[in-house]
Amino acid sequence: MKRRSFLQTSAALSAPILINGIPINAVARNSFLDFVNPDNDKILVLIQLSGGSDGLNCVLPLDQYSNLDKARNKIIIKESLGLKLSDKTALHPSMSDVKSLYDSGNLSLIHSVGYPNQNRSHFRSTDIWTSGSAADKVITTGWLGRYYDSMHPSYPTGYPNSSNPDPLAITVGGGVSQTCQGPVVNFSLAINNPDILAPIPESEINTSIPNTNYGKELRYIMTTLQQYNDYSDVIKNGYGLGGGTIPATGNALLDRLNIVAQLINGGMKTKVYVVNLNGFDTHSNQCDPDDHELGTQADLLSQLSGAMKGFQDLLIKYNLDKRVIGMTFSEFGRRIKANDSTGTDHGSAAPLFLFGSCIKGGMIGQNPTISDNVGNDEGVAMQNDFRSVYASLLIDWFQLDSSLVKQLLYEDFQKLPIIEGCVTTSILEDSQRDFSLNLSSSPNPADQYTILSFDTKDEFIRIKLYDSIGSEIKEVYSGNVGQGHHELRLDTSSLHPGNYVVRISSRTAQMTKLLSVLN
Repeated sequence: MKRRSFLQTSAALSAPILINGIPINAVARNSFLDFVNPDNDKILVLIQLSGGSDGLNCVLPLDQYSNLDKARNKIIIKESLGLKLSDKTALHPSMSDVKSLYDSGNLSLIHSVGYPNQNRSHFRSTDIWTSGSAADKVITTGWLGRYYDSMHPSYPTGYPNSSNPDPLAITVGGGVSQTCQGPVVNFSLAINNPDILAPIPESEINTSIPNTNYGKELRYIMTTLQQYNDYSDVIKNGYGLGGGTIPATGNALLDRLNIVAQLINGGMKTKVYVVNLNGFDTHSNQCDPDDHELGTQADLLSQLSGAMKGFQDLLIKYNLDKRVIGMTFSEFGRRIKANDSTGTDHGSAAPLFLFGSCIKGGMIGQNPTISDNVGNDEGVAMQNDFRSVYASLLIDWFQLDSSLVKQLLYEDFQKLPIIEGCVTTSILEDSQRDFSLNLSSSPNPADQYTILSFDTKDEFIRIKLYDSIGSEIKEVYSGNVGQGHHELRLDTSSLHPGNYVVRISSRTAQMTKLLSVLN
């Protein structure tokens, strides 16, 4: 079958094919690229930390260390060895390269990122993070895949072409990323080593294709095969133009990111790259029992830290650092209490890193609050919803309209100050930006009630109550308030004794407070 007729007879149906031994779904219908500024050449690199990363031994809440030591003295990092970012916050001692990024203003640390009603299953929580869904809603598309499914109904027929010559998204060193899953198929192409990409022989099929399920599957396979061959040529060419193979560094994550840098430097227009670092499910032997600064987590964080800094240095060398930002994410954090196996179990929220020359450096949010009586199942309370991070990137980095982000992500995202020093858009005027709220409660611990005190602008706010594992108990208040100081009585008489979290949020800010109930 000739190439032209091969593409003309194609249909978009899902079936797996292997590229470098990795299964992919190559068919998709649309792209979100037409929703961005046509001059936008920005690129997002996602680093997935698979297994659930322990945030409390990664970002050390120094102002909570007395209580934290009670909960995890079997694994806690020595306070004196933390790499200080401020008087209250430090990094694991193996993360000197990340500290260097922070000190240079090229890293944003977002505290306690998660979602309401935390699910502690690896599979379900990963689905939630990659789809951008609420915990109680199953969405089969990825948060980036939904944007790719917008403006190119003829895809894959005629792709690649002069306007869209490159893969829309690429995963390096793993299966296709579910962040790029569309309604029918995945938009990302998976590769291992561009040096060994080779075309797959195309059979000459001269018979007509029957209008049956078998025929539809055959059309899909034929289209996928052709598209892979076309894209493999594009990738090999881009990789060669970008400088070709960089010698192995001994850091597998950095090696994958170096491939990404070479592809970008070679002129490829792919806007999303995904890499993965496995091993964060540290139920046991998270650290050396005698030297907590060594062990599995230390090795993982050292690899991550070195890869982030090495990638950023290469982008600067290639003069690409104003076009590329990176973001880490993991399906959940770990519980506050250590277990009896020198490890930690599945928890709730965790810190998230964004890095690059266009990132507004510093911290968003506050250290998590650790009580002096942490429950066995207690996790870090969510401060920042992960979908607010996604939304802020789509608006300020990819320059999507906020109305589209609300439609395709979720309505109540908060605009976070992530991008600085590069062209951005915004849903708020600079004069309207206020990224702080004040919240306190008294009495705390509470018996029958507590009085919530908070200061706001003239704005819409929500106040919600969560239990210690991140499940929403109730919405305390939702509505507009005037500027100034407010007080609200919260009845606690029906609550079981234990620790709870009160979260207040506005359009641009959020704050959480730990509430202990005695009755």
